[in-house]
Amino acid sequence: MTEGWMEALTIAVGMSGGVDSSVAAAQLVQAGHRVIGITMAIWDGSVILAEGVKHACWGPGEDEEIETAARIAEKLGIPFHVIDLKKEYRAEVVEYFRREYLAGRTPNPCVRCNHRMKFGFLLDRAREQGLKFDHFATGHYARVVTENGRVLLKKARDAAKDQSYFLQFLTREQLATVLFPLGDKTKQEVRAAARELGLTVADRPESQDFIAGGDYGPLFKPGESREGDIVDERGKVLGRHRGIVHYTIGQRRGLGVDGGKPLYVTAIDAKQNRIVVTDKGHLFGRGLIAGQVNWLGIDRPAKEFKALARIRQKHAEAPATVTPLDTGTVRIEFDEPQLSITPGQAVVLYDGDTVLAGGIIEERLS
Repeated sequence: MTEGWMEALTIAVGMSGGVDSSVAAAQLVQAGHRVIGITMAIWDGSVILAEGVKHACWGPGEDEEIETAARIAEKLGIPFHVIDLKKEYRAEVVEYFRREYLAGRTPNPCVRCNHRMKFGFLLDRAREQGLKFDHFATGHYARVVTENGRVLLKKARDAAKDQSYFLQFLTREQLATVLFPLGDKTKQEVRAAARELGLTVADRPESQDFIAGGDYGPLFKPGESREGDIVDERGKVLGRHRGIVHYTIGQRRGLGVDGGKPLYVTAIDAKQNRIVVTDKGHLFGRGLIAGQVNWLGIDRPAKEFKALARIRQKHAEAPATVTPLDTGTVRIEFDEPQLSITPGQAVVLYDGDTVLAGGIIEERLS
């Protein structure tokens, strides 16, 4: 947590009804803070999803999750407020997701949601409704530390659960008022704490899908994503695809083509409505160009520097040379080629466990 957090504070906690945010709220209550539970109402019922699918960030199971969060808040003896952000979520996350996929890119909705919704509109609307608080806390596994007068975002102690990747677009001003009570804990410790507190969500399974069921198809209208050719790198037609929104870089399963060897998606050509496939050896790239760069742990350097780069949440960080460009973008060249560099995804630069900067991948360098 940020230094000085042990002083008595008024803290708003983003509560989802899951074990992480519930334990985060409980720990702050135990520490003697005045805690206010807040949550987003984002599901607008605008698409039809299959029945009986598992819960996710956006879907018809939201009412149940809000009810669970409300019961946890009642057990903890804290006020609980639901903030209606259906329109904002639709515009900032769902429509962004749709635009990116239709343009042949693969976006990360969690990065977008944290930046624009959880640490943006949620707090703005809560304050507009008269809620007063000094800090905002969530159940994210990350840490905020002040070193040499600068507030830094750092990885969680539990490397397997670290979520600093999803928080890369937080500003320095936001970090100054953010608390991550679980940053020094493991998932096992959090579940144990929930059991000790008698929280019903102690053993609740995690949901990592953006949309309930994990099928993005319902987000697109008929005709928005048309069938087209699947081609090899020379342009030879190997088969037909069912719409570019159903594919992502590195995908192997569900291609329906036989090239005599395993084939993977290496490019999504939205202009020509084509999916380009190749063998695994051609999936590696030596680097990338990233835009929308958020310099967080350091000021924008004037020259190239070395860092560790992560191109997906589950990607192993890789040593790279980072060169700031006059366009405001950065060029990242890896010491060793990396697999499935994907335009639209986020890239994070680290120095050890400190987040230096984050951005969105615009182009893969072959």
